[in-house]
Amino acid sequence: MTRFLSFGQDARRIAEADSVAVIGLGRFGTSLALELMDSGTDVLGVDADEAVVQALNGALTQVVRADSTRMDVLQQLAIGDFDRVVVAIGSDITASILTASLLLQLNVPVIWAKAVDEQHGAVLEQLGVHKVVYPEKDMGRRVAHLVRGAAADYLEIDKGYAVVKTIAPQFLHGITLTEGAVRRTHNVTIAAYRGVDGEWRNAQADTVLGDGDVVLVVGPTREVERFAQLR
Repeated sequence: MTRFLSFGQDARRIAEADSVAVIGLGRFGTSLALELMDSGTDVLGVDADEAVVQALNGALTQVVRADSTRMDVLQQLAIGDFDRVVVAIGSDITASILTASLLLQLNVPVIWAKAVDEQHGAVLEQLGVHKVVYPEKDMGRRVAHLVRGAAADYLEIDKGYAVVKTIAPQFLHGITLTEGAVRRTHNVTIAAYRGVDGEWRNAQADTVLGDGDVVLVVGPTREVERFAQLR
């Protein structure tokens, strides 16, 4: 009990800062937690596996082995003091659902949760989880778009709307974007570009692109993919 109380005191201090609690430190949870740390966000990591906790000791602001399906444990860890909690449990759907339910009872303002499939996601949404993510599904869709098209990178902003990174097509070389009439003829917007100097800049109406320039194109998924095919 003393051990948990000590962790709870540390967690409260973390929660007062720009912080996130990540429950479940598998591949997705660990990657997320480490990326948050790299961006300057304090992270409390929680996992049921002692080996996982030991492996991340020192890499996160605080990491603890605990059973997140127990309300008393979550309370001792001061999880309810966090503004943002991510349930990244993927191997045990029951534990994921129970944990999310307890977090909602603790009135955590923003709860994100990983879903392994549509059924799991539907249950989490019905519980009232604020944001459900599908890492494997989303990555599969992203790779499918990259494999299918000529885009160098692809990001779906919402269903049917995306951002694509691609080489500026030849018909735009040496003229302004206004003269190229990209919006009118292709129903997409060039939001930014990277010139030969390697610097990214916001695109303007008078921006002139050249050979080898890279552009970020925003618009309906089918249109941006079609635009990425142009050469």
